[in-house]
Amino acid sequence: MDYEKLAALRAKFEDTAGDNVSGKFKKVIDAVYTAPGERSLPYVGIPTLLDTPVSESAEDLDVALLGAPMDLGVTNRPGARFGPRAMRSIERVGPYNHVLDVVPIGELRCGDIGDVPFKSRFSLEQSINDIENFIAEVVAAGAKPLTAGGDHSISYPILKALGAEDALGPVGMLHIDAHCDTQGAFDGSKFHHGAPFRLATLAGVLDPDRTIQVGIRGSAEFAWEFSYESGMTVVHIEDFAARGVNSVIEQCKEVLGDGPVYVSIDVDGIDPAFTPGTGTPEVGGLTPREVQALLHGVAGMDVVGGDVVEVAPQYDPSTNTAHVAAQMMFEILSLMAVRAAADR
Repeated sequence: MDYEKLAALRAKFEDTAGDNVSGKFKKVIDAVYTAPGERSLPYVGIPTLLDTPVSESAEDLDVALLGAPMDLGVTNRPGARFGPRAMRSIERVGPYNHVLDVVPIGELRCGDIGDVPFKSRFSLEQSINDIENFIAEVVAAGAKPLTAGGDHSISYPILKALGAEDALGPVGMLHIDAHCDTQGAFDGSKFHHGAPFRLATLAGVLDPDRTIQVGIRGSAEFAWEFSYESGMTVVHIEDFAARGVNSVIEQCKEVLGDGPVYVSIDVDGIDPAFTPGTGTPEVGGLTPREVQALLHGVAGMDVVGGDVVEVAPQYDPSTNTAHVAAQMMFEILSLMAVRAAADR
């Protein structure tokens, strides 16, 4: 035992409070402690996405967090309309990202602006329009949308608002999923959760040459011809496993480049051992740690929006799915914070 060292440690730390820190951790204390020696309680108050403040609108925000509680586009089990509520109930995600060394709520003006105001609980087409109009207001206010779904059909109207000519123009995309979601119309509808990125590409708001889809697997491979024909980069789960995360990170950087990027994460891209609460589970997927590593590896890219979708909490008594989903939202928000800090 080094008793001189022990004496120095006692002198510095024995009677000091938990918020008496210095250096890079001071920014974490500023976000966590509400007053000297007092931390906010994670289980009181109105639950919001990532514990961000309640905001009436996207005005004066850098990032607007919102819910899109709509699952009229599912092809298997329904229930993702309850995803935003489940994700809001998760506490203790963030505020510090130790890998990227950022405190997003300290770097960015963030707020939970509530849910898309849907005009109909029955009409998928009307709901698609409602989402596009609401996101267009967010974009016009100068904020980046970060959305909790809902099924994956919500990504199409979000991309329409973001990638419009009078907004950002066509964007690239990092897409983590078990499915490519580029299928055509069936059962009388082109709007469904297996089609958003086909529709977005054909609408001219998603650049397929700057789109990479990671974790693809399962029996629906026959439905993804559009991904290959359009020039999207598809990384199947077995290729990911064989190559490793670092190789896929480099491929993502090459495909996505320096332009604006949308990040879309379907929780079924992650193995159902970790995220069983979803409508179309596929065995053999990514681990949450692999997804985190992939996102950390592309830090610095220009993330202009994102979503985490397909959380259907009624199929998951453990709440693990909502917890993982909230963590992935935090990772996307962290990427936005890294870029904001670099642009200052």
